[in-house]
Amino acid sequence: MDAAAARFVQNAGRIDVLFNNAGLFGPAAEIDAVDVAEWMQVLQVNLTGMFLCARAAYAIMRKQDPKGGRIINNGSISAHVPRENSVCYTTTKHAITGLTKSLSLDGRAHNIACGQIDIGNARTELLDGIIEGNRAKDLPEPPTMDVSEAVRAVRLMAGMPLEANVQFMTVMATAMPYIGRG
Repeated sequence: MDAAAARFVQNAGRIDVLFNNAGLFGPAAEIDAVDVAEWMQVLQVNLTGMFLCARAAYAIMRKQDPKGGRIINNGSISAHVPRENSVCYTTTKHAITGLTKSLSLDGRAHNIACGQIDIGNARTELLDGIIEGNRAKDLPEPPTMDVSEAVRAVRLMAGMPLEANVQFMTVMATAMPYIGRG
C-alpha cells in the first residue's frame, strides 16, 4: 500500500483526501457457523485493508507541504444497528469507528481531519446480494436509495476546509428501519 500511495503522490503531487472504503460482508451465519478462514478474510479486507490505506495516506499527509489532509472512513449503519447473521461485517465496521476516532485525535497535530460516513441501503452490488437473499426467503425488498446520494455526502465531507470536520455522518434510505432493524 505504501508503494501505491507513493506512486500516486509521484503523479498527483500530494494526497489531500482519502476515501477509505472496504466492505466484504462475509458469511450470513451465526457465529458458531462462521468458518475461521472466512472470518479472517473479512477482517483482512474490511479492517486491515482500511488500516493499511489510512496508514499510507497519513504518513504522506503529515510530511507533505503544506501538511495535512482528510481521511473519510466508510463505516456502515451496521456499526450502530446490525443485521442478523452479520457477525463478521458488523464487527469490522465497529472497529472502523475506533479507527476513525483514533485518527481524528492523532491527526490534530498534523492538520489531518478524519471523519466517518455510515451509509445505509445504497444500491450497490453488496446490497444486491442482500436483496437476493430476501427474495429467496420470500421476504420484502428493503428500502434503498441511489448510490449517488452517498457520493454527494462524501463530496460534502471532502470539500470542507481542514479547519472543519464532519466527524460522523449517516446517509440512508428514508424508509430504512435505522432504529430497531427488523
